[in-house]
Amino acid sequence: DARRVRENLPTRAAACLVSPSSRPQGRSALAMLAGGIAAAGVLSLVVSNPSLEDYQAHAGDQLVRLGTKELCDEPTLPMVLRLWIRNCPELIASQRDALAVLAGQFTTRRNLVVASLYSTRMGGQELLPGLRLPGFDVLTLGVAGRFVILRTDASDGASE
Repeated sequence: DARRVRENLPTRAAACLVSPSSRPQGRSALAMLAGGIAAAGVLSLVVSNPSLEDYQAHAGDQLVRLGTKELCDEPTLPMVLRLWIRNCPELIASQRDALAVLAGQFTTRRNLVVASLYSTRMGGQELLPGLRLPGFDVLTLGVAGRFVILRTDASDGASE
């Protein structure tokens, strides 16, 4: 038995000497892996940071939705116009591209590399005597190909 103990002793001692040195390498490999994943995440945010053109398309969709609600669903149009316009939602939807370009003209973009802040201020122009476009101020965050509205301020379309 003593002979077996002596034969195993150096092996166990060598195993103890090898194990602690491999642990720091495992930790540094884990740290490198975590760093690589974080860098890939940041890179994907940079690549998916929405452009001004992406925001314009989003704003056009939002303006169609808002215009349909404000002008078609609620009786804000004068009676003569409501009688003349047969399909109000379709008419507004047909102006999506023009509304997107218009929103782009009143928008400033602050590029934060991994995200962008878009500030849009428009409206208040008089369409007809006594009928103004509703004014609004919207702050939107664009990140990872999506848009999140952070703040909205709106004024009604009544004349002052």
